[in-house]
Amino acid sequence: MAAASPHSVLLQNPTNLTSKTSIFTSIPTRNAHHFPPIRSPKPLSITSSTQLQDRSAIAPSAQSSDRVFNFAAGPATLPEIVLRKAESELVNWRGSGMSVMEMSHRGKEFRSIIEKAESDLQSLLSVSSDYVVLFLQGGATTQFAAIPLNLCESGDDEVDYLVTGSWSDKAVKEAQKFCKPNVIWSGKSEKYTKIPDFDSLEQNSNAKYLHICANETIHGVEFKNYPVPKNKAEILVADMSSNFCSKPVDVSKFGIIYAGAQKNVGPSGVTIVIIRKDLIGKAQGITPLMLDYKIHADNGSLYNTPPCYGIYMCGLVFEDLLNQGGLVEVEKKNIRKAQILYETIDKSGGFYRSPVEKSVRSLMNVPFTLEKSELEEEFIKEASKEKMVQLKGHRSVGGMRASIYNAMPLAGVEKLVAFMKDFQARHG
Repeated sequence: MAAASPHSVLLQNPTNLTSKTSIFTSIPTRNAHHFPPIRSPKPLSITSSTQLQDRSAIAPSAQSSDRVFNFAAGPATLPEIVLRKAESELVNWRGSGMSVMEMSHRGKEFRSIIEKAESDLQSLLSVSSDYVVLFLQGGATTQFAAIPLNLCESGDDEVDYLVTGSWSDKAVKEAQKFCKPNVIWSGKSEKYTKIPDFDSLEQNSNAKYLHICANETIHGVEFKNYPVPKNKAEILVADMSSNFCSKPVDVSKFGIIYAGAQKNVGPSGVTIVIIRKDLIGKAQGITPLMLDYKIHADNGSLYNTPPCYGIYMCGLVFEDLLNQGGLVEVEKKNIRKAQILYETIDKSGGFYRSPVEKSVRSLMNVPFTLEKSELEEEFIKEASKEKMVQLKGHRSVGGMRASIYNAMPLAGVEKLVAFMKDFQARHG
C-alpha cells in the first residue's frame, strides 16, 4: 500500500474504543534502571476512511468503561475516537519519527496539519474566500481587547453590545479601555434568562460593530437567530466559544466569529478567529503586535510558535465532525440530547427547574436547580459515584449545570436522565 500523504484522512484506523490494552510495546534501553523503558508505537495499518463514515454504529456505546461522563463546561469532554487516534500518533506522527509536540511549526509536517485543519473547518462552516481563519492563543477573553483595537480607528469610536450573560458583560468592560461601548440591552436585572426582541433595540447609528455572545456558557442562554445591524456600516461580531461547530452558521452574516476551542473542538490553548478580509489591516497604532489580525493573517497563523498540539487536536475533531455528516447531522444529535434533558426537567413537577426562557434555552449548557436546594450537594455527590462528573453549577449562579457539547454521547445524557428520575423518586 502506498504511504498516506499528510493530507490523508486524519482519523483512519483509530484504536478500538473499548480496548484497555496499551498501544505501546516496550523495547530494551540502556540505563533502564534509571529511566522507564522507551516506548515505540505499533505500526498503524492504514485502512479506507469509509470505515469511519458510519460513526453511528459506535456512538451510542462510545464511552469506554474506564471513562466518566464529563459534563464540564470547559475544558470539556473530547470525542474518544479522537483521543484514541491522538494516542496512537503521540510518539511518532505518521512515520515522521517525532511527536506533533516536537515539530517545528514551520516544517512541512506541521504545515500539513494546520492547513488541513483550516480546510476542514472551512468545509464544515462553508467559509467563503472572503474570510480568513486564524488559529491564535490567549483564549476568547483576549479577543475582548483585540476586536475594538482592530475594528475601531480610535478610543472615541462608538460600538454596540448586547449583554446576555457573564461573558458578554466581561467583553463590554474590556472594550471600555479601547473604545466607547454602548450597552443597547442587558439581561442582568432578569438574571440573564432571556434574549431581547431585536426589532425593539435602539442601535447606535454611528456604531462600528454590534457584539453578541452567541451562547452564554454560565447562564445557558443561546441565540437561535442573530440580529442584523440597522446601520449598514456596522459589523456583527460574535463570541461563539461554547456553541462553535455545534450547528450550521451562515458565516456571511458576521464580520468576525471567534471561539475558544476548549468547549466543542479541542483542548484549551487554541482560539479560532474567522474574520472578513476587508476588516484586516485597520488596527489602531497602539495595538500590540500579537493582537493585530494582519500580522497573523499575513503569516498563516505562524508568526510565532502557535499552540501546535492543540491545533492538531482541533484538526482531528473537525475531521470527526465531517465524518458524522457535517454540522447538519451534528445539530440533530445535539437537539435530541437537549430535548430529553429539558423534558425531564419540565416534567418533574417542579422538583427540577430550568431558569431560562424556553425559546432561548441552550443546546450546549443546561443549568438547573432543585426545588429543595439543600439536596443539590447530595445530587452532585451521588452523580459522581455513578461516574457523571462536573455537574456543579458555576460559582456565580449555583445549582447544577450539564454541559452537553458535541462530544457528549447520547448515552451520557440518557444515563443522567435516568439518574435524575431515580433521585427524584428517592427524594421527592
